[in-house]
Parts: sequence; structure tokens; C-alpha cells
Amino acid sequence: MSKKSLLLFCLALLALLGQAQVNSTLIRSHIKILSSDSLEGRGTGTAGEKLAIAYIQSQWNKIGLLPKGDGKLFTQKFTFKGGIHGTGEEGTAYNLVGFIDNQAANTIVIGAHFDHLGLGNQGSSLDANPQNKIHNGADDNASGVAGVIELARYFQMNKIKESTNFLFICFSGEELGLYGSKYFTENPTIDLTKVSYMINMDMIGRLDPQSKSLAVSGTGTSAAWEPLLKKLSSEKLMIKTDSAGVGPSDHTSFYLKNIPVLHFFTGSHSDYHKPSDDAEKINFEGEKEILELIIRLVENLDKQPKLTFLATKNKSMGSARAFKVTMGVMPSYTSSEEGLKVDGVTEGKPAQKAGIVAGDVIVQIGSYQIKDMQGYMDALGKFEKGQVVPVKLKREKEIITLNVTF
Repeated sequence: MSKKSLLLFCLALLALLGQAQVNSTLIRSHIKILSSDSLEGRGTGTAGEKLAIAYIQSQWNKIGLLPKGDGKLFTQKFTFKGGIHGTGEEGTAYNLVGFIDNQAANTIVIGAHFDHLGLGNQGSSLDANPQNKIHNGADDNASGVAGVIELARYFQMNKIKESTNFLFICFSGEELGLYGSKYFTENPTIDLTKVSYMINMDMIGRLDPQSKSLAVSGTGTSAAWEPLLKKLSSEKLMIKTDSAGVGPSDHTSFYLKNIPVLHFFTGSHSDYHKPSDDAEKINFEGEKEILELIIRLVENLDKQPKLTFLATKNKSMGSARAFKVTMGVMPSYTSSEEGLKVDGVTEGKPAQKAGIVAGDVIVQIGSYQIKDMQGYMDALGKFEKGQVVPVKLKREKEIITLNVTF
């Protein structure tokens, strides 16, 4: 081997050694531990959630993150109102905040909530009889927390340092109303004006191995998002975008502080907010693909100026306020079919009583054609409780009509 060839080989080897790797075995381990019965569903402020805190802190200590919570701690304490719709007693909970200081001017925030529904007594379970059943929340949101831990490991161990700092946050109180992220953005431990963007991972563990469809919302909050995600979309991950910066997860709190956001989500399913959301149903290799996509996104933006924030419209907000009825379906946010594809149905609600099942695609409600999510929500605003309405849907290759009683 010539000296020149040897030099090129050594440079290539050094470059390879400088690249950290995402490990699906570690993802599996994190999710299995965080969604185990011993944590009793990680209810906000509970003993089970404190076990989750201890586990996350132990991982961050091994990785070598800097504490960025209260004082010299990872934890950031806040109070919340428990019970259904915040009608219960006041409690204490904690965000977890860790930092990689690359001596840069700006910072990227990467977050996920680690609380879930505990023993099903807070009113948001979709199980028919949820009381005192452990809601393990493997997808929602042990999957997102595993993502935070492994991205922290990657960016800490990667010898090719980025030109930005990283703030990693695991939020509590999300299921009760974004308590933790609201508290952090009102009481930040870094200068929020120096945050370039925020990435939120909430339910990234159920990538469909056939469609490989990944929903990414918030793409209207920066001019950089759409062209970059179009570039990164591939047969391995088919990215479906939504421009809205406001949604039912923690990125909303950052959007409301004029920070560009992205929310990564693999879609609803029949185990959503039920005791059956368990670790054996997670697509660990699929989550690995998503984390590698996020890494490529960060690397593509490295050396770029701080992103400029853009305000977005949230089309669903007005329609949601007009609802007088509900069908009780969990819509697919990743389907590209015309109509509204049903990922799951809630027991005891009109859809389930009428015979609608997961996989059905709703194409018409009454006289209203349904082409997408917005059309579905617009149609719901037209009906009253007690009405019996024909619902036309596609079930595999068949078109059927069922009568739904609202």
C-alpha cells in the first residue's frame, strides 16, 4: 500500500470512529424499562414517575450531560393540578433538563414527555373500564424518551462536534395539559432567544413496516423545514408534513414563544391511551430509522444561521370548538388515502357501536364527502346529538354504509 493510500485509509477510519451510532438494542432496553409494570404507568407526580426520573438521570450521568435544571440538578420542579381536567389536588412534578455545551451561540432543544396515565384514574384513558389498570405507555411516550436518551448519547459521543449546543428535556405533566413544557418555557434555564429550533418526539414507536409513513408537523414554522424534509424523505421513511405549529403535545409551548418546531409522530393506533400500549408492540428498528433521520436533519442545518420563526394557521382549532358530537375514532395522521382512515375506535362511542373498525376509511358522513381530516372535522360540526346519520366507508375493497347514532 502506498503512503498516499495508507493516509487516505487512516483518514477514513478516523472519520468512521468519530461517528456515533444509534443502537436499536438500547432503544428496546429503555422502552421496556420505562413501560414496565413496576413504574405503574408513570402518572404525573407518582412514585412510578419518580422511578422513571431516576432511570433517565442515570442514563444522562453515564452519557455525561451537564445538569441544566434547578441549580446544579437535572430536575426542574413545578406544581400541577391533578384529577380530571385539573379538578384534583395540587401536586409536585419534575422536568428533566440536560445540556451539551459546545460553546456555540445557539442551542437546539430536543424533547419528549415521560409521564403517562398511571393507573387510569385521571379521565383520559380510552379503555372501557380503566380504573386501577396500569397504562404502561410504551409508545406514548416511552418511545419518545428513548429517542431523547439516544440522541443525547449520539451528539455527546460524536467526535465531529456540531456548531450548536443541545438542550435535552423530558417533560412531566403533558397528559394533564402540557404542564411541564409550559412551566419550562415560562421559567427557562437557558436564554430562549438563543434557541434555533425545538424537536419534539411524541409516539414514535409504531412505524408501519408497510407504509413506512412518518408524520412531521410544524413544518410551517420555518422556511427551512419543507424543502429539507422533502430532501430527506425516502422509501425507508415516507414523510407526511403538516404546517401547523400548534398541536396536542409539548412543541406547542415552544411555538407560542416564537421558536420554530417540529413534532415527529408515527400515528395513532388501537392501543392509544389504553393498558395495552406495551413494549412488545414497538417497532424498534423503525424508531432507529426515525432517530437517524433527525440526526441527518440536524447535520443538514449545521453551520446554517439560526432559523427564523414563522407563525402558522391551525385550521383544526375553529372546527374543534364547533363540535357538538363525536364519533370516537382515532384518525390516521400518516395515511395518504383519500378520506379519513381509522387507526382505532373508542369502546362505547358511536363509531364502535355502529360497527366501524380500525382500518376503515370514512369517505362520506350524511351528505358530506370526506376527502381528508379537515373535511371530516367540518362535517362533524353539522350534526346534533341524537341524530342517526349514514356513514359510507371503504373496508378493504368493499364500500359499505353503516348508521351512526351521535
